[in-house]
Amino acid sequence: MKRIKLSREVRVGVMTIVAIFVLYFGLNFLKGVDIFSPINYYYATYEQIDGLVPSSPVYIKGYKVGQVEEVQYDFLKETAFVVKISVSKDINIPQGTTLELFDDGLMGGKAVQLLYAPRNASTAFCASGDTLQSSTGSGLLDQLAGDLMPKIESIADQTDSLLRSVRLLVDGGSVQNSLSSIEKTTADLAESSAQLKKLMKYDMPQLIGNVNTLTGDFKVVSGNLRKIDFASTFQQVDLTIRDLNQITRKMNEGEGSVGLLLNDKNLYMNLVNMSNSADELLIDLKKTPKRYVHFSLFGTREK
Repeated sequence: MKRIKLSREVRVGVMTIVAIFVLYFGLNFLKGVDIFSPINYYYATYEQIDGLVPSSPVYIKGYKVGQVEEVQYDFLKETAFVVKISVSKDINIPQGTTLELFDDGLMGGKAVQLLYAPRNASTAFCASGDTLQSSTGSGLLDQLAGDLMPKIESIADQTDSLLRSVRLLVDGGSVQNSLSSIEKTTADLAESSAQLKKLMKYDMPQLIGNVNTLTGDFKVVSGNLRKIDFASTFQQVDLTIRDLNQITRKMNEGEGSVGLLLNDKNLYMNLVNMSNSADELLIDLKKTPKRYVHFSLFGTREK
């Protein structure tokens, strides 16, 4: 079999065509476009697209179903922007569906999403090439600003109120008075600290010595107490109490002199009378001592 020889130009041309096909398929693959799947095209118009570019994603409830194919604008006529999107033919879009432009992340990227209109059994579907309704949703930054602005304003009001309170404190002298009180308290603490250091240096050793001495005395007393024969002492106390009980019993029964004195009523009355007579005698002796005592330097004179 005779081999066909290709000229250099033919080979270069074939390689160029292959490279173009590879580049085309590669770019579409990187864009996420399946060129082998049938697709439908839809259009929407916007007064402003805020950075929407071809290859921007098309979502349905957060799921990517296509991409923006083209953005057209007639700068001479200054008409509205015409956005062309591609969606798989497997996805049926009900009539009345809106294509909404929104922020796709914090970096400012734009995307579009299909917002299905309410449908029923009789709802028809859009055909390829139809123009959809368009809308512009609030961006993520706008939503954050709407949520954060009231809080920021509240924080600003609180900060302003705090600054006014601080200004009133500074102007009213309260801060100066507080600083003076703190300085005085600091000086008192320094003085107390110095006294405590002095106490720890001079008085504390003497106090510890006294405590040690007192502890030694307690040890001595404890040792002496341990030497005492408490059993013998208590036995002697018991004997003494027994003797006192016997003496008390004998006195109550009239035994002995003390018993007779306590129990004999006549003897008691005689002692009382004798005491009274002695008192009367002493009183009379004090009043008229000459009646009982007679003495003279020259002897007794006859009456």
